Amino acid sequence: MSSDLVSRGYLSTILSPSGEQWKKMRKILTSEVLSPARHHWLHGKRAQEADHLVHYVYSQCMNSVTAGLVNVRVIARHYCGNVIRKLIFNKRFFGEGREDGGPGAEEIEHINSLFTILKYLFSFCISDYVPCFRGLADLDGHEKIMRTALGIVVKYQDPLVDERIKKLANGCKKEEEDLLDVLITLKDSDGCPLLSPQEIKSQIVELMIATVDNPSNAVEWTLAEMLNKPEVLKKAVEELDRVVGREWLVQESDFIKLNYVKACVKEAFRLHPFAPFNPPHVSKKDTTVANYFIPKGSHVLLSRPGLGRNPGVWEDALEFKPERHLQNDSSSVASTDPNLRLLSFSIGRRGCPGVTLGTSITTMLMARLLQCFTWNLPPTLFMIDLRESEDDLILAQPLVALAEPRLSENLYTSSLSI
Repeated sequence: MSSDLVSRGYLSTILSPSGEQWKKMRKILTSEVLSPARHHWLHGKRAQEADHLVHYVYSQCMNSVTAGLVNVRVIARHYCGNVIRKLIFNKRFFGEGREDGGPGAEEIEHINSLFTILKYLFSFCISDYVPCFRGLADLDGHEKIMRTALGIVVKYQDPLVDERIKKLANGCKKEEEDLLDVLITLKDSDGCPLLSPQEIKSQIVELMIATVDNPSNAVEWTLAEMLNKPEVLKKAVEELDRVVGREWLVQESDFIKLNYVKACVKEAFRLHPFAPFNPPHVSKKDTTVANYFIPKGSHVLLSRPGLGRNPGVWEDALEFKPERHLQNDSSSVASTDPNLRLLSFSIGRRGCPGVTLGTSITTMLMARLLQCFTWNLPPTLFMIDLRESEDDLILAQPLVALAEPRLSENLYTSSLSI
């Protein structure tokens, strides 16, 4: 999940919400959508998608065309997309998907559009700082790109919302099965719908874009670093074999004991954040933080790489060392850092209310890939190129690695409802 779920811009572009609307949305997210009880309620759907993930990667291993070469970026991003679609709509595909469980054209277009939105959501806009330019032509072209991407996303999502509202209204559907049902059936003190159809659609877009970025990016970077450091990869796999074994697949209940696996992912959050800055905030009054005086009205952004790679805080700051996150008291490794030495899901009042869901998605994706498959460099490479993209902080080239099944065949070929 992204660092501040309700700071995303889609609601403001559609609704121009007041402060009260923002509070209402955040309260709904915290108490009705992302609460511990709701997380437990949706466990089965997350477990189904974890099984589908294993099935799909296994099909890539058995594919004579790909010869076991797996595009980890595609796997990771579509897994995250499948999970949140399942939780919201109780379906993983908008279309029919593929026979091997992979994404179809609809899912590819949907996920690509979500990442386009993320890329341009906080891009520099001159009219934000020079108000007289507001209302003029799209000077930097970002608005057109965003509108196109948003149009694609809502093209797939909004009809499902409208259809579900009708089904619930005419009594064709009575039991709550997913988060869309929850959002539609919320009532205010007078027994009226708490959210309008447009608010529901807007909130779903926010949930979508807040779910797909951090987990997929962290896992891709983690595996890339591991392939260049086989000793780290070996240690993580040994932990999985020791804690879970090879007779059944890792489950969420195992996470508390997978400290080294979680430390590897946390190290990727530190060293390779998806976004260069946290969502922008504005200071309401003059204040001083450490040695910095921040005047009222200042736009405040924290540099994620600046924090995570700070040599004054981290020893060997540019080295991938998961052990730095392991505690001497053997307590469970958390994705967040209370001292803000790194930003993963943020903390405090402005922290991401979806930290539990985001952590579950990330850890399951990493753990299933490591437990179920042996990962090696492609035959043509001696090491993975860890350069960042020129435009952002993701890997310059998608990670492609050689995967081989390492468990009993029946764990991959069990019946799945694609």
